[in-house]
Amino acid sequence: MNRAPHRRGVRLLPWTGEGGKPCYLDTDGTGRLSRLADTAERVQLAMADDLLGHVDDVLADRRVTPDQLRFLLARMREALADVRRVAESRGARLAGAAWDEDDPGSGPP
Repeated sequence: MNRAPHRRGVRLLPWTGEGGKPCYLDTDGTGRLSRLADTAERVQLAMADDLLGHVDDVLADRRVTPDQLRFLLARMREALADVRRVAESRGARLAGAAWDEDDPGSGPP
């Protein structure tokens, strides 16, 4: 799992760059890209929630095919990766919010 830099104002974005590498934004949290990232996170979390409802339907259907299960599993893998990245980003921002630059003892772990 990739770790976000422990520096105030650096945000792990909810999308990846070339080769699946993490993307970071140096921000105060109020700019256009921060708002875009917030929107992308909301969409990703909503899609994961919708997918969970679909999983229940598929598991209840005894006629589901192996191809349908593989497709669902691939979408679940994508959603889980997105949710993990959102959680990591938000956790890093919470740790950064508790960090007082004037107090070296309050820095991130």
